[in-house]
Amino acid sequence: MARIDLPPRPRILVIALRRLGDVLLTTPLIASLRRAWPDAVIDALVFADTAGILQGNPDINNVVAMPARRTWTQSLKLAAQLWRGYDLAVSTQSGDRPTFFALVAGRRRVALVEQTFNGRMKQRLLDRALVYEGGVHRVEEMLRLADLLGIERAPRMVAPRARASDAAPSGDYAVIHAAPMFRYKQWTASGWRDLAAALGARGMTVVATGGPSPDERAYLDEVWTGTAVARLDGKLDWAQLSGLLAGARVYVGPDTSVTHLAAASGCPTIALYGPTDPRLWGPWPADGLETMWAATGKIQRRGNVALVQNAFPCTPCQLEGCERRLESYSACLDALTAGQVLEALDQALRSKR
Repeated sequence: MARIDLPPRPRILVIALRRLGDVLLTTPLIASLRRAWPDAVIDALVFADTAGILQGNPDINNVVAMPARRTWTQSLKLAAQLWRGYDLAVSTQSGDRPTFFALVAGRRRVALVEQTFNGRMKQRLLDRALVYEGGVHRVEEMLRLADLLGIERAPRMVAPRARASDAAPSGDYAVIHAAPMFRYKQWTASGWRDLAAALGARGMTVVATGGPSPDERAYLDEVWTGTAVARLDGKLDWAQLSGLLAGARVYVGPDTSVTHLAAASGCPTIALYGPTDPRLWGPWPADGLETMWAATGKIQRRGNVALVQNAFPCTPCQLEGCERRLESYSACLDALTAGQVLEALDQALRSKR
């Protein structure tokens, strides 16, 4: 594909109106744009509650944040502010809203589209379109957008710029992030407690992280009651969390944005997966993913990441738990034992950082 024609020092907008982990997985595309146009002004349009994951990103000049739940008046006001303000607008999603903002903001517009009638109509309004293809990892999808633009791939994730926190312990420590966004991605409370005890027995301080929401704090109160962990949930911003991960001997967490951040930071990362398909959403190691994740495997290792599963015949189902709803349990995760996780953890501790 020929390189898309842009003026000197172009203004570029990347639109990523998704959740935290999804926005982080967009950073290889942004890094590719920065490599291709080092003098460009590159802005990112994201939801306000995800803007922190781009904190200190050296490839981004400005983050334009919009509320996740906005009125039509707010949307029209933002559209007016963005109107033809960019030489290139790239939508990383096929939805109507991100495509609309790409059409409004860019003199040249590129977007992901679906193989539907609606998608074909959108293609007529775009300069270039990437037709959505199932079974492709999110980062690979972003890099295919770089191919579509005719620029070199930069297949690396960019974590928020690390900043030290006074709360970080001295000596060897492990980080556990036990709370995913949704119930169906949770491991068992007893599993987390057994893991924390095993890490303590290996001479490490266990640091427990988490978000500030009352529901998440209540869940972590239940998980960590009676355990010897240093709780930092709700006390760190994304830059401080990056700094904490950078100094950790090991990180353990479920399928959540912090696990993707740990992988990107270079920290030895143990990712606990259940219904989610690793081929689509597996963590992206710090040095890239040369061999794609398999659908299932007791312990899969790629770079600084070990992905642990207790695979049932239906794993990975890519569904919202066994009850098909966000608050469902997932039998494959409930059956995962601390011994399986410790096997991967000990392998990570023996490996060189």
